[in-house]
Amino acid sequence: MSMKLENGFHTETMPKATTIKPIANGVAAADKLRSQSRSIDNNGAAAPSPVIIPPPTTTPSTLGHYLARRLVQIGISDIFSVPGDSNLVLFDYFVAERGLNLVGCCNELNAGYAADGYARRRGVGACAVTFTVGSLSLINAIAGAYSEDLPVICIVGGPNSNDYGSKKILHHTIGLPDFSQELRCFQNVTCYQAIIDNLEDAQWQIDRAISKCLEERKPVYISICCNLVAIPHPSFSAQQLIPLSLSPKKSNQMALEVAVEKAAQLLNSAIKPVMIGGKKLRPAKAQEAFMELADACRYAVAVTPSAKGMFPEYHPHFIGTYWGTVSTAYCGETVEIADASIFAGATLDELETVAFSLTYKKNKAIIVEADRVVFPNGPSFGPILMKDFLSAIAKRLNPNPTAYENYRRIYIAESGPLQSNPGEALRVNVLFKHIQKMLSSNIVVISETGDSWFQCQKLKLPKSCGYEIQLLYASIGWSLGATLGYAQAAPEKRMVLCIGDGSFQMTPQDVSTMITLKQNNIIFLINNGGYTIEVEIHDGPYNVIKNWDYTAIVNAMHNRDGNCWTTKIHTEEELVNAIEKAMGDQKDCLCFIEVIIHRDDTSKELLEFGSKFAAISSRPPRLV
Repeated sequence: MSMKLENGFHTETMPKATTIKPIANGVAAADKLRSQSRSIDNNGAAAPSPVIIPPPTTTPSTLGHYLARRLVQIGISDIFSVPGDSNLVLFDYFVAERGLNLVGCCNELNAGYAADGYARRRGVGACAVTFTVGSLSLINAIAGAYSEDLPVICIVGGPNSNDYGSKKILHHTIGLPDFSQELRCFQNVTCYQAIIDNLEDAQWQIDRAISKCLEERKPVYISICCNLVAIPHPSFSAQQLIPLSLSPKKSNQMALEVAVEKAAQLLNSAIKPVMIGGKKLRPAKAQEAFMELADACRYAVAVTPSAKGMFPEYHPHFIGTYWGTVSTAYCGETVEIADASIFAGATLDELETVAFSLTYKKNKAIIVEADRVVFPNGPSFGPILMKDFLSAIAKRLNPNPTAYENYRRIYIAESGPLQSNPGEALRVNVLFKHIQKMLSSNIVVISETGDSWFQCQKLKLPKSCGYEIQLLYASIGWSLGATLGYAQAAPEKRMVLCIGDGSFQMTPQDVSTMITLKQNNIIFLINNGGYTIEVEIHDGPYNVIKNWDYTAIVNAMHNRDGNCWTTKIHTEEELVNAIEKAMGDQKDCLCFIEVIIHRDDTSKELLEFGSKFAAISSRPPRLV
């Protein structure tokens, strides 16, 4: 059968199971489990175990088969998981499904972060955990995915269907016979919730949840009673699964025409208008339309920090990241002196605006949201899809490169960092000078919370070089799990993760999963002895953390089993040698490079950022 793939989503007929190339063969994994299944005897030794894995099938016959097949059909080839007593039978079906790889993570939080990273690349991700004790550990990662408009399918192995309403107190709960706390928690961070406690409507529930996930581009929650997974049922026995019923949104044509006319009048009368792209370009599937507009109008083009990588930085009119006082060189000045602007997909939250300190001319700014257009001091028009508006306005604007020409006139390239003296302690700007040299079309940069935010924003991304950041939710430690997931989704790319020691201590365990999966990520662990971003907002002894022997920890995870190379560096010369090795004879390994940096060595942007946030956090209370 044929398939149409649009930004990671299958929008037409369902593909064959082999259409999505698996990272690891699910059948091979099942065969391996059948032949090597082991348990622990009373003496702690490994002993054979009579584990039975369901055989691969071509036709779904049980709920477990059906869900596994649906996941493959929407483009998922990896599920990030942690086993528990209520999801084990379901996991058997995931293992047996052709083209589906069950990735075991060290904890639920990292499994959720991995699904987040996977969804950024594939357009949809999935994770599977056990009831309550597992899912509530997962929920922080799902909240972050919600903030980033990432379609993630959260699958929970639920209690036996007979226990609902039975007044029994179950393990993994908080000790009350009403164990609906999990559902109530997920109602706040998912766009749809399904509890499958019978087989009669299970097929509809699964399809409804997946459809909502794809339509809304938000996480969904599916809880499946553990005793239903393996029971055959006629609703799962169709020879061919029907396509998912998606309801694509449409623009109101009259509203679109009025909005385009009004926007054209404002922008064509301006002297030096600019364009700014935001992170909502991705969920709105409007990146191509934004590019079309940039090519047509020739305005200076900036992005907000969360949208870095969503617009090509080699574009002739790209001017950098607009981030208020911590913008890249001369970008902020160009945007803020513009006499008209169009913000497409920008989320102007506290972090994107450096504590709401942006000074662009709000009375001359058109805000294009996912489904409406908002004009300054005037009406908003909708429903209008972002991509429809951008494509339509591109045909109405007069080319006007004035703002870009002004930018080029005032732009003075920042001089690179001075060459280090032999044996001199490594400086952070020297580190990122060499990371810049590593970048190519097959690299994806993952930026963790902290000074890496600001250092990575200054990197110039070559064509097809990827970039990911989680700015709004800003969950410290997110990047390690996200790197794991993104690498599984894009095996043709190589991840470069920039993470501080404080963030690494939050989520280090799944470096071992990367090694197990034979990923060749390059991890720069920037060791400066604490939470540097917090230091610049408000310092105290709580920002100092125990120093670990990080390379020794990763070596212990490696444990002489897998491809892994580690090193600890103190100087520029050692850094150059480490990068040459990581890009050369260790290119097929996971490379862990611990970089020793002075505690007070930070970017000037972080100092400015910290000062702004210290001021906004210390505002006195309003008088009643």
